[in-house]
Amino acid sequence: MSERAPSLPRTSHTLTVPYTGGEERRGPVTMGQANMIRCMVRDEPAHINIHDVWPVPTGTRTEEAVDALRALVVRHEALRTTFPHRAEGAPTEQVVAAGGEFTVTVLDHTELPDEPAAYAEELAREARADRFRLDRDPALRVTLVALDGAPVFVSLAASHALTDVSALAVLKEEWLALLSGEELPPPSSLAPLDLAAEESAPAGLRKSQASLRHWERIIRTGPQAMFAEPGAEGTEIRTPRLVLRSARAARALAGVAERTGGLPATVLLTAWCALVAHRAGQSECVAAVPTSNRYHPRLARAVNTVSQDALLSLDLRVDGFDTLLRKAWGAALGAYRHSQFDALALWDMIGRTTFERGGQFARDVVFNDVSTLPATVAETTEDAAAEQGAEPPELELSWGPDQVLPTRVLTFVYATAPAVHLATWADPALFSREEAEALLTGLVRLLEAAADADVPLTSLTEVTGVRPAARGPEWVRTDGSWVSPPLVAEALGKALGGLPVHVVADAPGDDGSVPGLTAFVAAGVSPLTPAEAHTALMDVLPGRPGVLAPRRYVIVRDAPAGTADDAWLRQQILVEGTGRDRDVT
Repeated sequence: MSERAPSLPRTSHTLTVPYTGGEERRGPVTMGQANMIRCMVRDEPAHINIHDVWPVPTGTRTEEAVDALRALVVRHEALRTTFPHRAEGAPTEQVVAAGGEFTVTVLDHTELPDEPAAYAEELAREARADRFRLDRDPALRVTLVALDGAPVFVSLAASHALTDVSALAVLKEEWLALLSGEELPPPSSLAPLDLAAEESAPAGLRKSQASLRHWERIIRTGPQAMFAEPGAEGTEIRTPRLVLRSARAARALAGVAERTGGLPATVLLTAWCALVAHRAGQSECVAAVPTSNRYHPRLARAVNTVSQDALLSLDLRVDGFDTLLRKAWGAALGAYRHSQFDALALWDMIGRTTFERGGQFARDVVFNDVSTLPATVAETTEDAAAEQGAEPPELELSWGPDQVLPTRVLTFVYATAPAVHLATWADPALFSREEAEALLTGLVRLLEAAADADVPLTSLTEVTGVRPAARGPEWVRTDGSWVSPPLVAEALGKALGGLPVHVVADAPGDDGSVPGLTAFVAAGVSPLTPAEAHTALMDVLPGRPGVLAPRRYVIVRDAPAGTADDAWLRQQILVEGTGRDRDVT
């Protein structure tokens, strides 16, 4: 668990910072804002709020740091925006203020800990634990960390309804530029209200509909969960951070790009997908790829919550890494083009599609490459090491604090040169510390092998040292997913209040997969329909990635004395069906 910032000798006071000079505006929320507002209302604030730490250049006075923050607030409409709404409903409108005020908390210390950056990071994490009031709170919650009156760090928490990681990177870069005396050019990207106008235009609505079709195709046909295996359970997982910094990986990444002509970012994404799918025992990698819809110049430097997930589906049924790399380029572009959507319509579609399929959409694999953003905390770390003349490590792994995440494997890429610098959070129920470290060292080995020659995907175990997940003989592949019939029976029985349930797999096809499952339910004299059984099972699916609903429910009167399949087949059938029709009970 992440430790709280240590208690140090310090004084605290609050500065109230007025600002004027903006333009008052009002209009609808953007798709990205609506998506994040939905998450902020639903999730714990520590899980959905974001944070950053900005080192203050030596010699900067407190008033200079505050004046630069004021200039950013006036410059960017998102930092002057609130969302008025009734208590019982979600906001649909945003209001940009022409003027107002925000506060800066100054913590002045007589001494700082040996690792002051880590201390500033903990202060920022603590600040994100408080919920932002959408109708009145400023976008940024700012703490200025000072030593003997001289500011050293800005620790800030930010509302995800108004900013994303990319927006914070832009703000950091501009803040540093202002402190150096630079004059900023006019903003080149769309303000939130201008983006909302584009999204509501006919072309924007068509783009949103195309995105929904892209997502629906993957959710209907791809694996319902990448990590459907023994031990995978729950929807909120406390996971430690594992950081990789490797000059070896950077050299290998450059070598693969030179040999194949691929972009380094695409090469790294391809290698990561290949390794994650290999470890999961999947022939397809389905991953959420955020920070994806800033490829257009009008959004590249937007201070707004622009980021929406791109849903990537990469088929690994090819011979070698080079072919997969060529496929990944097109798959990534397709995913990026379909990463702007109406979030409410998306989740309506996901609910309908998963009910019909009998699965649960699991965003359990996330790959977020922020290495191309204008500034990141990681780049600051790299720059500090370079200024001190330190060579990046050949391969260094270090463990950091843990946090609760709704994913099985999350990776952030911060830099690709002069060292690959990334952080991974891997579900400890599936990855011991040794296995998590082996996953990242395996990624480096894969890049090194691909730098020399094409790598057959059948050799990934030998090349990387990473083995696929072990599943017992009770696990079967059906509808593109790994499923455990005993786990299905257990979940369905629990959903139905303890009624006896037996689940059988259909006869496997030539490829070893089975067409579907059949569930027998002994209802006795209790009235029960397939639709009621299916609805009950769908209600308990979250957190059970090894459970996929049967394609047929057979309601019988009595449970047989034994558990043999043919014994259940001999029972009196009361009713049977798919259960997918919500209107039939």
